[in-house]
Amino acid sequence: MSDDGAVRIIPLGGVGEIGKNMYVVEYDGRIVVIDCGVTFPGPEQMGVDLVLPDMTYLVENSSRIDALILTHGHEDHIGAVPWFIGEVGSVPILGTRFTLALVRGKLDEHRLLGEVELVEVAAGDPPRRVGPFEAEFLRVTHSIPDCVAVALTCPAGTVVHTGDFKFDHLPIGGPSRRSDIPGLARLGDRGVLAMMGDSTNAEMPVSGKRAEESVGPAMASLFATAPGRVIVTTFSSQIDRMQQVVDAAYRDGRSVAVVGRSMVRNVNVARNLGYLQVPDGVMIGDKEIDSVPDDELVILTTGSQGEPMSALRRMANHAHPRVTIKKGDTIVYSSRRIPGNELAIDETVNRLVASGARVVTPDDRPEIHASGHGVSDELAWMLQLVRPRFFLPVHGEARHQMAHAELANRLGIPERTFVLENGDVLEVSGEGAELAGRVESGITYVDSYGVSDVGEGVLRDRRHMSEDGLVLIVVQVDAHDGTIDGTPDIVTRGFGGAEDEQLIDAIRDAVAESIAESSEERVHEVDVLQKQLHDAVAALINRKLRQRPVILPVVVEV
Repeated sequence: MSDDGAVRIIPLGGVGEIGKNMYVVEYDGRIVVIDCGVTFPGPEQMGVDLVLPDMTYLVENSSRIDALILTHGHEDHIGAVPWFIGEVGSVPILGTRFTLALVRGKLDEHRLLGEVELVEVAAGDPPRRVGPFEAEFLRVTHSIPDCVAVALTCPAGTVVHTGDFKFDHLPIGGPSRRSDIPGLARLGDRGVLAMMGDSTNAEMPVSGKRAEESVGPAMASLFATAPGRVIVTTFSSQIDRMQQVVDAAYRDGRSVAVVGRSMVRNVNVARNLGYLQVPDGVMIGDKEIDSVPDDELVILTTGSQGEPMSALRRMANHAHPRVTIKKGDTIVYSSRRIPGNELAIDETVNRLVASGARVVTPDDRPEIHASGHGVSDELAWMLQLVRPRFFLPVHGEARHQMAHAELANRLGIPERTFVLENGDVLEVSGEGAELAGRVESGITYVDSYGVSDVGEGVLRDRRHMSEDGLVLIVVQVDAHDGTIDGTPDIVTRGFGGAEDEQLIDAIRDAVAESIAESSEERVHEVDVLQKQLHDAVAALINRKLRQRPVILPVVVEV
């Protein structure tokens, strides 16, 4: 199929995974990007702070990008915006009031505020011209204020991205926060070429559905029976959940302290914009925590996913400057586990319990958490309202996408459902739809120094060092004849054989033997010598200890 008259849809992140959502929609040579998120590293991604989508395709085509549209303010949708600006350049960013307020905070932190045009939009606004598209924004309910679905219309047809959504008839914030069912139905009546749909809870049956409003009574019950402090952890942008906690604390006569930099920032933004209502005298600063009786205090904090530097993790490690976990504390996990974070969460929970706290999770009391994503019947309803000709399940792991695709097929989506991978290019038009190749996609790592060139080889070395340690070998060789000069220095870190003098002597012997053989064969190139030393020492250690430390040979010519 020629791309004349066709829309190209390219996921760069967010399919086959949870997090780092980024989708490209192209028409007539112009590009609109939807969302720009991050995900958090797993335990195997050592030394990594954040994981971003690979933006190579956007960097290479930056002159064709007309806008970045943000569906809402969660980290997996806006977290990569500062790096997007750094990599791609200044592109207008469209988002709702609360979403852009969160983005401004990020840009200010990265000293990018003023470098990019922020365009505020609202659900229900008249269509807005964005490049070759007419962009419309429809209100959807999620676990954060000001969420929208996006409809992009061009001569080829209308492409819809649902955003993260659920159909909650009693949302926190009142009827004005309900998903715009009539507006979605009007899109369907008008005709939708393709829809990208939130697949997060595609496997969850109707019985798993829970309204956000139901969390409040569960919190109130826990607060009323807790003998001491209650520490509630949730996502730092989960404003609706924080409202429930504040309301329950107020009714129980408890003060609320917010701990965790990102949560403090988001709470301040939400209060200033009127999205979080806090009665006078309820909110206190973290410096006042020790002045409030334990049974009159609730602490809202970050760390629900076991993030290494989060406030709750530091509390569990007895490393937080303001809060020390003690007997009588009740820790409430008001969040789901993101796949890949299970080990970190379990480790944190065990440390909290060992410190004397009682820990309550949704496994113990399901009513303390309500998902912001629709379950299977809500996904079906969205499909029936919008009635797309082609359907792309996104925002989920492969099994979520497949479950969503099967649901669409049962509902009789007129033509094909496409389960894409990151980097796939799908062309859709009135003539049909087909896969049209791939673009570069993958993962970009961010560490404490910024965007990193860390690759799988580096991560593999880090894993080896964490498991089997490091062996550094420094040897001097004569620059003329390649013979060894002096005794090799062996330095180890975290290596199980470090105290074995016989093994260290054997390593020195292996180094001397390798250098002697190279000298006889007139091999003097330093990189070749280092490779031969590595192989000789690695074979020796593996044979004697069945270990695979990282081995760093350094050859110095004298």
